[in-house]
Amino acid sequence: MSDVCASTAGAIKAIDEHSVHQICSGQVVLSLATAVKELVENSIDAGATNIEVKLKECGVEQVEVSDNGRGVEEANFKGLTLKHHTSKLRDFSDLIHVETFGFRGEALSSLCALSDLSVITCHESSQVGTKLVFDHKGHLLQQSPHPRQPGTTVTLQQLFHTLPVRHKEFRRNIKKEYAKMLHVLQAYCIISTGVRLTCSNQNGQGKRSTVLSTSGSLSFRDNIGAIFGPKQLQSLIPFQQVSPTQNIMEEYGLKDADLPKQLFLISGFVSRGNHSVGRSATDRQFFFINSRPCDPVKVTKLVNEVYHMYNRHQYPFVALNIAVASECVDVNVTPDKRQIFLQEEKLLLAVLKTSLITMYEAGVNKISLNVPSGAISSSAPEDIFMSNKSKADLEENVQTVGLNPKSPINLAALKAAFSNLTSSGKEKTPSGGPAQKTLQSFFKDSVKSASSQNMKAPSKPARETKKCSPVGRSVLDGFRYGGTSCVEKDCSVSSCDFTTSRPENELVSDGTSEKDGSTHDSLSVPEDPELYSFKEDSIMSPEAKRSRTETQHFTAEQRSDMFSRCFDAFSSTADSPISLQRRTVCLQFSLQELAARMRRLQEQQEQRAGKELQYRRFRAKISPGENQSAEDELRKEIRKDMFKEMEIIGQFNLGFIIARLNSDIFIIDQHATDEKYNFEMLQQHTTLQGQKLIAPQKLHLTAVSENVLIENIEIFRKNGFEFLIDEEAQVMERIKLVSLPTSKNWTFGPADIEELIFMLSDSPGVMCRPSRVRQMFASRACRKSVMIGTALNVGEMKKLVVHMGEIEHPWNCPHGRPTMRHLANLGIISPD
Repeated sequence: MSDVCASTAGAIKAIDEHSVHQICSGQVVLSLATAVKELVENSIDAGATNIEVKLKECGVEQVEVSDNGRGVEEANFKGLTLKHHTSKLRDFSDLIHVETFGFRGEALSSLCALSDLSVITCHESSQVGTKLVFDHKGHLLQQSPHPRQPGTTVTLQQLFHTLPVRHKEFRRNIKKEYAKMLHVLQAYCIISTGVRLTCSNQNGQGKRSTVLSTSGSLSFRDNIGAIFGPKQLQSLIPFQQVSPTQNIMEEYGLKDADLPKQLFLISGFVSRGNHSVGRSATDRQFFFINSRPCDPVKVTKLVNEVYHMYNRHQYPFVALNIAVASECVDVNVTPDKRQIFLQEEKLLLAVLKTSLITMYEAGVNKISLNVPSGAISSSAPEDIFMSNKSKADLEENVQTVGLNPKSPINLAALKAAFSNLTSSGKEKTPSGGPAQKTLQSFFKDSVKSASSQNMKAPSKPARETKKCSPVGRSVLDGFRYGGTSCVEKDCSVSSCDFTTSRPENELVSDGTSEKDGSTHDSLSVPEDPELYSFKEDSIMSPEAKRSRTETQHFTAEQRSDMFSRCFDAFSSTADSPISLQRRTVCLQFSLQELAARMRRLQEQQEQRAGKELQYRRFRAKISPGENQSAEDELRKEIRKDMFKEMEIIGQFNLGFIIARLNSDIFIIDQHATDEKYNFEMLQQHTTLQGQKLIAPQKLHLTAVSENVLIENIEIFRKNGFEFLIDEEAQVMERIKLVSLPTSKNWTFGPADIEELIFMLSDSPGVMCRPSRVRQMFASRACRKSVMIGTALNVGEMKKLVVHMGEIEHPWNCPHGRPTMRHLANLGIISPD
């Protein structure tokens, strides 16, 4: 067996070193951001205080990183770019105490494999610099003197050109790659105190523009201000660490005895919890562990969740550095070192949550209400029905539990009243006691009052025709309103009309008389002959009343005697002999006919099963919990051109279109689908008009945001924004706002500009709108769309359905309501 496998797949051999080098290098350096990060980290590790990053064509043509660090000694020239050659480690045990950014010796070697790399370096002990040229294997090809101050310059040309597929993708998405690189670089600008870091870009033969710059301040806060401007600083508060509370420790399953003291030391800044000071996205959140930029997923999630407790519509600016002992951290997890493992991570989360809540609670405005002790009376439930209360007082108290003596009795409230009466310890009150008599008199008066009001109402005709939706008798019979059936028992449904026919004085099954329209709900109350007498008087004929009068005065002995005589009569009848006669009936039976019927039944079942398998493309039910599944099925099965082929069956309930596509039946919300079409048309074709400002307004955008805005200026103009751009000015002062979009009661501002910039950073050149503009368009689209309750002819319904094939996302309206759902399939309906 092994010989067969060996002959088929070939012998197992070691991959040659060059191939291994190329394969592994592509895993170490994944993007432009990774390449720049590795070079900047090398400069910081070399003790540089001035680092400059220069790019051409956003990094496509050239990336250059220069610093004023210690430089490279001549003895290290050959090993500078060899795989796994480093001065940071000697054996694995050194990894625990490593404090530098780099330690694996992979970065320069990988960059050699992916680009044309050259180095100009001058060690602090040398008088003149040296230029080094390396091949793709990391071997030194050329070494020559070159004038330079102490430090190192690394130049990469044609990044990724050795990997054709990745190089093509890199050039196609260069704007996204460039934006991600700048975001990563911002983290190093913030954490690298005492280091002046500058990044610039040159497109073509144009002027080199600075996109990032710090002043080398020793303050964490100053670095944030240098990158994001003074406006961002005004919205920040310093992080104040406190010990976790007992409740939060229990939430994370922690115990005081098992925890080390002061394991973490957290410093940094976060946004205030006030509305409008946060961000519309998580684009300014930076986390560091021992000054190393990283992506702690659980920490990020926790910070955002706590912030949303105080500002649920925005995200915070975050810059937090977590200092922890090096032996409690594992940074050797991923090639880019962005994922880090921590000991006692739950303790860190508990400290963060407690600290953030304490900080934000201190800034929350609280209103304390001093309510006088006698302002609110809390009478015990049993005090509502007291035997010594008058009838007027009793009615007033009953209103507090939802009863109104002047209207039909509230059964739920009466039930609660009886429950309170029983639970108050008076359930042993003898019949006819004060509390019971008072309650019975109240019931009696209440029912008389309700009956008198109903008797004054105009009588209904004995026969009337009512309009209804053609939804079937069973649905109509099941619909209840206010405890009374909306459809009488003897009605007949025919073509959307049903007719009720009944004698005028006949009592319907739920206690409603058609003549006077009065309603008498059955009550379970302590037995009172007067109360029952009144209820029956209101509905009984005179003959029945006389009969009841003659029989209701029987004594208990007389009633018992009547019952005994009835029982004896029944018993005597049961004891009498009964003659039974048997009859023999011949049944016609044919085994062949039975077998034929069984075969036909089996064939029908197989056909139904086959049809069910064939047509079960739509499995999601029409339910709010299955909206996403339904949308996925429709997106998979329905193409845009299919909407034109749909046949209009009709309109249901003046709000829904029933359409057929082959054997599938669909129900379409006429308002939602028209609203979505109008919304997308407004999104695509509307150009908002701008309102000129009296004086240009400074925006203090970062260099990255300024570049995004300049490159997508037409999209901003379609959204109604106009700017004054001065490319010769300093960073953060190159762009001024001169016109804002306005539309009736809607006004927009710098926050909408920042949201647009964030969206365009991910999708440059793609037409998009700020969320508030979308809300405005959604409101307009709703008002101009076909409303529920509007009768449509076949042509109008067909137009709405065809429009669904002309928009990008036809499956739900701007407010999230579904537009279309699969209703049934005629192919699996049983012929029976």
